[in-house]
Formats: sequence, C-alpha cells, structure tokens
Amino acid sequence: GKSAQFPLQSWLLDAMEGPTPVSALIHAATMVTAGVYLVVRAHAIFEAAPAAQTAVVAVGAVTLLIGAVIGCAKDDIKKALAGSTMSQIGYMVLAAGLGPAGYAFAIFHLLTHGFFKANMFLGAGSVMHGMNDDVNMRRYGGLRSVMVVTYVTFGIGYLAIIGIPPFAGFWSKDKIIEVAFTESWWAGLAALLGAGITAFYMTRLMLMTFLGGRRWESTVHPHESPPVMTAPLIILSVLSTIGGLLLFVGGGIVEWLEPVVGSEEHEPPIPVLALTGITLIVIVSGVLVAIRMYGAGRAISRTAPTHVTAFTRAARRDLYGDAVNETALMRPGQYLTRSLVYVDNRWIDGLVNGLAATFGGSSSRLRRWQTGYVRSYALSMFGGAALVVAALAVVML
Repeated sequence: GKSAQFPLQSWLLDAMEGPTPVSALIHAATMVTAGVYLVVRAHAIFEAAPAAQTAVVAVGAVTLLIGAVIGCAKDDIKKALAGSTMSQIGYMVLAAGLGPAGYAFAIFHLLTHGFFKANMFLGAGSVMHGMNDDVNMRRYGGLRSVMVVTYVTFGIGYLAIIGIPPFAGFWSKDKIIEVAFTESWWAGLAALLGAGITAFYMTRLMLMTFLGGRRWESTVHPHESPPVMTAPLIILSVLSTIGGLLLFVGGGIVEWLEPVVGSEEHEPPIPVLALTGITLIVIVSGVLVAIRMYGAGRAISRTAPTHVTAFTRAARRDLYGDAVNETALMRPGQYLTRSLVYVDNRWIDGLVNGLAATFGGSSSRLRRWQTGYVRSYALSMFGGAALVVAALAVVML
C-alpha cells in the first residue's frame, strides 16, 4: 500500500490533486519509494520465506504493467506521470524480490528514478504554470517553441525514463531486466514488456505536450517559467543524464550496498549485449507506435474520444481498481462495521445499561421506605414483629 503496489495502488492517482512540487517529492524522493527501501532492508526475512519473495516479484511485475497501461490512457499530465511512477516502483519491487542479485539494482533504480521523475514532475508544473494551470494534454501541443528550457529538460527526463543510453534510467532499468531474466523468464518478459509500454506512453506525453499543432485556447498565453522554476529543472536534467553512469561506473552502487545486502552474482541466460539490444528494440518499437498514433499529421482532438475499445475505457478508469476495491473491501468493511456497531449498541451497551436501569429502579423503590421519620420506622418494626408473631402462631398450631 505505501508503495502503491497492486491491489492497493488507487490512492496514488488521487494524490495528484495536491501541489505539483509536493507530487515531485512524493514520487521521486519519499513516501512511495520508502516501501522499496523497507523490503530491501528486510531482505533476511524474505529470504527465509521463499513464498513471500515470490509474491513480491509477482506484485512488482503486475504493478509495473498496470501502471504502464494506465499511463497510456491518461490525458491529465500529472496522472500520466503518476501511472509511470506506479510502474517504475513496480520495477523496483520486482528487483527487490529477486534475491541478492536484485537488491542493489532496486536501490539503484530508486536513485535514478528520483532524478528523472522529479525533473519531469517539476517540468509538468512548469507547463501547467505556462498554461494557466490546465492539466489536460489535449489542450497543449506545440509548447517546445515557447517553453524551450522546459522542453529540453523534460525531454532529457523522457529519454532517461524510457531507458535510452547513456541517460540515467538505462543503467538501472537495464540491469533489472537482466537480473529478472536470470531468475525467471516470466519476470524478465514482464519487465521487457513494461519497457516497451513505458516508451509508448511517455512518447505520447511528449508528442501531445510539446510537439504537433497548438491546441490551446485563445485566452491562454503560454510562456517559459521564471529562473526560480527552471533552475531546478536544469540541475535535475544534468543528474538525469549522468547520474546513472556515475553510480554504475566501477560497480559503485553495488559495492557500496554490498555490506548491507550481500554480494550480487547473476548469469543471464542471454548474453548481456544481446539482451540490451533486444530491450532497445522493444523501446524503439514503443516509440514508433506512439509516433504513428500521435505524431506529425495526426489530428489530436481537444476532447477525449467517447467511442473507444473496452480496454481503453478500462485503462481510463484505472483498470477498475477503485471499483474492485469498493466491491471487495470497502462495502464488506462497511457492512461489518455497521453490524458491529449494532451489536455494540443493542447487546453490549444494552446489557450494561439494562443492568444499571434495573438496579436504579430498585433503588428508587427502596428509597420510598426511607422517609426519615421515627414513627415510620416504629410502624415498620411493629408490622414486622406482628408478622413474626403471626408466623410463630401458625407454626405452633
């Protein structure tokens, strides 16, 4: 839940209603990524329970695909990036479940993801600033000519997240795919497929936002953000370019984490260069599909099409994650809560309050005999004595 992994991922998209700088921190440096650190740090527990370790891999694989698919259908720029965060953390969780070979690379991807995702979220904030806080990419287009710094820095983040060398994401994601194929073919295929889908939806985002024709309203006047907003973008774009290489060269990140997570040793079933080539082919294929659908010469409507496939409709609704959670968890939980409240009020509180009322009523009736007058007590004593005498007389007869 903390890392927005399946099936507790729905909250992450809703969190996009907050301020964009906060989103950048949540997605890049804190909150969701902390769950990955927790799993890696508790690796000894998971190694003692192979079933739990397999569950971690499965959850990561499913989540990275779900997040990528959701990102393909979002027109809200922040929610598209939120889908990518869900997917990228799925990669980290997948690696964290692969054992000693994946621990270091999970943290490696956590760090590089912090560079390019903070870059892109702040870039999205810059775009929103120039577009009067509009988040709908269908009303963007052609912003590269009026927001040059934002376009270039966001583009660097884009190249990093899809895994183009030598940008940061290439070094970490490529190693996760490599380790995934070493440990399990199905995990490797999931990671490879996720790379292709990531390339598609991020290229779609770039085309709809910065390229193509202008689709904004006449009342909107896009402009570049002030230096106080673009300076962090430049710094993060530099880290998105060289950060991965700096952490990777000489086995830096792996050797640094070795005392904590142990040494990583893996032998992929496919030669490393061949696997890297296959991954790049899949990535380029995703880019080309996006260009074919949203590139030059393709008209992009200012409103989302209503006549779409069932799969697209499901992706727009987050693959019905909210509906499933409401049906499977929320409604049964509400019913259970109401039932417990009824039992508590009618039975538990009723029993306690009933006993109190019974003793209270008895006390009220007994108080009537306590008048405080001596003559009343004398009369009571006389009446009691008369009853005793009468009883003895009956017994003696």
